[in-house]
Amino acid sequence: MRIAVVGGGVMGGTLVEAMARAGHDDIVVVERSPERRAELEAQGRATAADVEAVAGADVVLLVVKPQDVATVLPVLASALDPEATVVSLAAGVRTATIEETLPDSVSVVRAMPNTPAVIGRGMFGVSPGSRVSDDRLDTVVDLLGSGGEVVVVDESRQDAVTAVSGSGPAYVFYLAEQMIEAGIDAGLDPEAARTLTVQTLLGSAELLAGSDDPPAELRRRVTSPNGTTHAAITTFDDRGVGEGIRAGVRAAAARSAELG
Repeated sequence: MRIAVVGGGVMGGTLVEAMARAGHDDIVVVERSPERRAELEAQGRATAADVEAVAGADVVLLVVKPQDVATVLPVLASALDPEATVVSLAAGVRTATIEETLPDSVSVVRAMPNTPAVIGRGMFGVSPGSRVSDDRLDTVVDLLGSGGEVVVVDESRQDAVTAVSGSGPAYVFYLAEQMIEAGIDAGLDPEAARTLTVQTLLGSAELLAGSDDPPAELRRRVTSPNGTTHAAITTFDDRGVGEGIRAGVRAAAARSAELG
């Protein structure tokens, strides 16, 4: 299978590395920046400056900024193989918008990644367009699966995917910031505060991932009546932390819809 990646930035480069680790060795990266092409070539990747290099590709990953899609699509349409599959990772851009410009025989899939794909622990929400066969969708799921986990959702739910997992790493990092600062305020040195926070988040995530119990039950087991955890959770509730998180996710989903 020949793969073309249009856009060799952080996410494009991450996907190339993940697919290469999974055994895909026929990959070309289309990247306008000469400096970035040089970096990729130094890593052993085949590159090209022009979108026309997607000719012959079975799967094309479109990893460009949403505002660049309208410029790229007409060139892509003229260069694509008739039976190619295009996977768009451009936030907010709907499959129908892309399908309007591409030949009718080209399949379009929309995907929302997140940054942990850099370490192979990403989350991808995938939505097939109106003319995607099961076989082509399976191919896309397998490809993206080399960078983490994949869920298939109706495209009407992509704004929610963006809000929960696309933006989600920033929420975790925000929580980590506050925990580290709180630890320092309580007298810990910065290195100890960071180590305690990072390992606590990592261990808790793995515990949650490996448990059949809901997060509320796992939280309950840590929370003794009138104990230290109870004092913290009560304070969070009093300060509206839970509602603040839900409101933030709703705001992210609304912004995703606006971008689309």
